[in-house]
Amino acid sequence: MRKKRFGIIGVLLVIIAILLVYPLDSYISQPGGAYDLDPLVEVVGGDVDDDGTFSLMTISVSKATPVSYVLSKFTDKKKLLPAENVRRNGENDKEYNIRQKKLMTGSQFNAITVAFEKAGIPVDIQYDGVFVTRVLDAGASADILEAGDKIRAIDGIELNESGQFVTLIGDKKMGDVVEISLVREDKRLDVTVTLKEIPKSNGRAGLGVEFEEDRTLTTDPEVEFKTSNIGGPSAGLMFTLEIMNQLLDEDLTKGYNIAGTGEMLEDGTVGRIGGADFKVIAASRQDVEIFFAPADDLPEDVRTANPGILTNYEEAVKMAEKIGTKMKIVPVTTVDDALDYLATLEEK
Repeated sequence: MRKKRFGIIGVLLVIIAILLVYPLDSYISQPGGAYDLDPLVEVVGGDVDDDGTFSLMTISVSKATPVSYVLSKFTDKKKLLPAENVRRNGENDKEYNIRQKKLMTGSQFNAITVAFEKAGIPVDIQYDGVFVTRVLDAGASADILEAGDKIRAIDGIELNESGQFVTLIGDKKMGDVVEISLVREDKRLDVTVTLKEIPKSNGRAGLGVEFEEDRTLTTDPEVEFKTSNIGGPSAGLMFTLEIMNQLLDEDLTKGYNIAGTGEMLEDGTVGRIGGADFKVIAASRQDVEIFFAPADDLPEDVRTANPGILTNYEEAVKMAEKIGTKMKIVPVTTVDDALDYLATLEEK
């Protein structure tokens, strides 16, 4: 009898464990944290004697389990995301993580260039090869190139100009052998790839990779980031404000605890991101007083095709009202909107 009872308990424990950890083909997002940018961003020799803070916001995204799937139906603080809303079709774990890291470095690049431009300080930008973000399974480079590879040269020609990679590959035809010099995990490698049809390309020959042109940025003073565990582009706006705050003698925060979200584009526009509502929850928990949210433009045809869709600002305001926070939600379309608001803000 006792053995039977233990057997039943054992089966129940196994079932519970499965419900808690078995991964489903979807994801759960929930509020993350607020991180003061002062220890994460350093303008070497810059002004750090400020009373207030600029903070970046995060959300947590994890594989859904049967339990978290059910819980997401009964709370506003968990959101179920279809797999296609998180990962690209066919993208594996490594490729996803590399893409998130690349989005982060891109947001840092734009934050520096925009901040230095606003501060009237020149920067030096050089093109520096091509960064592989994904290798197509049925493409010519499968099992040869890897996501994260940095292609430095094609057939002995160093890649140091925009558009050069596309031109060099585009001049070739099916069956041509391409010599590629690349860097992988700080090691220089030379490989050869025989071009074949790019999957789903209607007969075009190529390497079968997704890529981004890479650039190097030199500034004086230097800017250093300590954000290795954070991915995605959504900290761009706050990076820009923190860099400017250290470049300038004045305290842009005026003594307030300020957070926000939004991708920083090259022209200073603040781009739409995901999870603005959950970032409001996280900011409120950390006693943030002012929150910048992208007031992204949603054309009528987009709203018609996606009933109920909200701008990031509308999402943020809706959640702020729901949780009853006193935090001020400020809409921004460009970094200048944020700077103009801060300029009129009274000292705390």
